[in-house]
Amino acid sequence: MRFKYTIPIVFFVALLIIEKENNIISRVSDKLASRQTAQTPLQPSGFADVLPKPNVSLILTGKLSSPFMLMKRRLENYSDYRQGAVNGRKDILLLATTRTGSSFVGEFFNQQGDNMFYLFEPLWHVEKILTLESGGTNATAAAKAYRDVLRQLFLCDFSLLESFIEPRPVDHITASLFRRESSSSLCEESICSPFVKGVFERYHCRSRRCGPLNLTAASESCLQKEHRAIKSVRVRQLETLRPLAEDPQLDVKFIQLVRDPRAVLASRMVAFAPKYNNWKKWAVNSDVPMDDEEVKKLKVNCNNIRMSAEMGLRRPAWLSGRYMLVRYEDVARFPMRKAAEMYQFAGIPFTPQVQAWILKSTQASNETGGVYSTRKDSAKHVEKWRFSLPFKIVQVVQKVCGPTLKLFGYKFVTSEEMLTDKSISLIEDVL
Repeated sequence: MRFKYTIPIVFFVALLIIEKENNIISRVSDKLASRQTAQTPLQPSGFADVLPKPNVSLILTGKLSSPFMLMKRRLENYSDYRQGAVNGRKDILLLATTRTGSSFVGEFFNQQGDNMFYLFEPLWHVEKILTLESGGTNATAAAKAYRDVLRQLFLCDFSLLESFIEPRPVDHITASLFRRESSSSLCEESICSPFVKGVFERYHCRSRRCGPLNLTAASESCLQKEHRAIKSVRVRQLETLRPLAEDPQLDVKFIQLVRDPRAVLASRMVAFAPKYNNWKKWAVNSDVPMDDEEVKKLKVNCNNIRMSAEMGLRRPAWLSGRYMLVRYEDVARFPMRKAAEMYQFAGIPFTPQVQAWILKSTQASNETGGVYSTRKDSAKHVEKWRFSLPFKIVQVVQKVCGPTLKLFGYKFVTSEEMLTDKSISLIEDVL
C-alpha cells in the first residue's frame, strides 16, 4: 500500500532526526520528556512508526533543507504553547459522522462570538493525505494523526496541520484551507488579509472580502480567545482520544452527536449520490446482498459509533465529567433546550447571540439552503427519511445496526404501514 502524498511522512522523519541530533524534545519541555506519555504528539512513538519509510536521502542531500529548518524552528518555539495552566479555558470537541447534523450543531459554538475560536473539519486535510490508493485509510495511522493534530490545534499551533495542507502553505499563508468560510474565527477582521487579485480560494470568506489565510495570524487570534471548539466527522473511536483528556494543558469536553442510522443512510444517498449507487439500485429493483462490502461498511460504521458511545456512557475515570451524548433528533425538536444543555456541560455561558441564531435558523422556510444548509425547519426534517427510504432498505439497516438503534433509543419498524405512519414516532424519550 502506498500513500498518495509523502510530505507529512518526510516531516515526521525530519522531527525524528532533529530529536536524535539535537535532543530538541527535552529542550522544549523537560517535564513532558520525562513523562514520555502518549500525550506528546511529536515523540517517535507517534503515528510515523506505522507509515511507509520515505527516502531519507532527500533530507540528507539538502533538497528539503528549507522545510527541515522550518520544522526545526517550529519545534524549538513549540514551548511557547505549552507553558502555563489551562486558566479556565474550555476545549470542546464535537464528534460525529457525516449527515448527522454536525454542521448545524457546530454553529451553536461558531456563533458564540468574540470569546470562541471555532474550527470546521480541520482533519479533512489529514484524511486526504493519509488516504491510500485503495480509497481507505490506515486506521492506526489515521487515529494517531487525528489525535496529534487536534492537540496542537487546541493549543493554537497550526504547524502540524500545515504539513497536511496541499498545496503546502508558503510563509504560513494558504488559500486552500477546507471550508474556511464555515469558521467565523478565520474570517474576522483581525485575520482578514488584503484581497489578492488572481488568487483563487475555493472556500473564501463570505462575511468580508479577504485574501489567503495567514495561519500565523490565526494562531495569534486563537491564543486571545477564551475557548476553543472543533468539529470533526473523522474520528472513529473515542478511546483513541484519551491522551487529550489526560493532557494537563487541555480541558477537553467531548460531545458525541448521533443520529438514526436509517436517516443517515437516506441522507447520504442524496448528498453523496455517486458513492451510494448500489444502495439506490437495491432500493429500486433488487434484493440487498448482505455480504456486499457496502453493507459490511455500514455495519462497521454503526459499531464504531456504538462502541464510542458505550465507552462514554460507562464514564471511565479519564472521561469523568468530559463526555456528553446528544441525539440529532432531540436537537432538531428542542434546539434551544439542547443547546443550553451543551453549553452547561461545557461550562460556557449560553449567550443571547447564540440563542438568536438558533431561533432564526430553526424557523427557516422550506426554500432555504440545500443538503449542506445549517438553516432549515429542523423539527419538520427530523423523520423525513421515513418517506424516502424503502422498507426493504430499512430492514437491512435494522439488521446490521440493531444494537446501535437500541442503544440510542430508536424504534424498529415492522411493516411498511408503520414506516409511513406519522402518528407513530420512532424516537424514544430516553436521552
